[in-house]
Amino acid sequence: MENNIKRGMLFGFIGIVCFSLTLPATSIAVPYFGETIVGLGRTVIAAIIVSIIFISKKELLPNKKQLKSLGIVAAGAVFAFPLLTTFAMKSLPVSHGAIELALLPLATAGFAMWRGDERPSKRYWIASIIGSVAVLLYAVFLGLGQLQNGDVALIAAVLTLGLSYAEGGKLSKELGSWQVIAWAILIGAPFFIVPVGLSISVDMLKAPVEAWISLLYLAVVSQFLAYVAWYGGMSLGGIARVGQIQYLQPFLMIGFSVLFLGESITWLTIVLAIVVVICVIIGKNAPVVR
Repeated sequence: MENNIKRGMLFGFIGIVCFSLTLPATSIAVPYFGETIVGLGRTVIAAIIVSIIFISKKELLPNKKQLKSLGIVAAGAVFAFPLLTTFAMKSLPVSHGAIELALLPLATAGFAMWRGDERPSKRYWIASIIGSVAVLLYAVFLGLGQLQNGDVALIAAVLTLGLSYAEGGKLSKELGSWQVIAWAILIGAPFFIVPVGLSISVDMLKAPVEAWISLLYLAVVSQFLAYVAWYGGMSLGGIARVGQIQYLQPFLMIGFSVLFLGESITWLTIVLAIVVVICVIIGKNAPVVR
């Protein structure tokens, strides 16, 4: 039992590190490949890998009820989140995005309560309001008095992925942990083939090595393997215990933005990240009444 917990924490940590590199990789790839290739093309590439795995393992098809839930997962994790974050990274620094994505665990908890027919306590709503207001004020401050389009996109990304995570967590009990994201990828990929194909140009061949590495990272790791590690970690070590590792994500993102993109970090960014994470911890652990 103790070994399972240790392995679960290790896999969960690996998953969060992989997710934390998503925004830096997106920021590097977008200028060379464009929003469609980076946002949707990653799913098409991941679908090829998933297809090979499913064929070799002879996975059974989901039933109609499961397909409905998989549609929700695909809409958030496979379509909306990649596309919205790709759009946002055209104009926002990664450290800025890390602060707004720090609200993801809170959004996931809220949608999990809603999908589970539960009523959040006042503590949850107070923490949610404080965390959300702090993020909005920070975004307005950096936007010189107004929200930028990238901020709106990131907030929408948090909400859609929060719903997708909650639905995926619920479905993984029936379908299996990594199978949820794998089926979601296969459901979404056919719809992306045409727009991705139309967006391919000869100029992309001139993209530097780091841009190609970033695109492949997004397709193979961010879109698939990171989910395998994350869901696998939670199944071994427990959702509540391993889920706490999410609180490291905004700080890892900020660190990677400094390391790989040379972004400068202010004390305001660090302090606000701490405030938001504290709000998320309080809200996520708030009592719930059915």
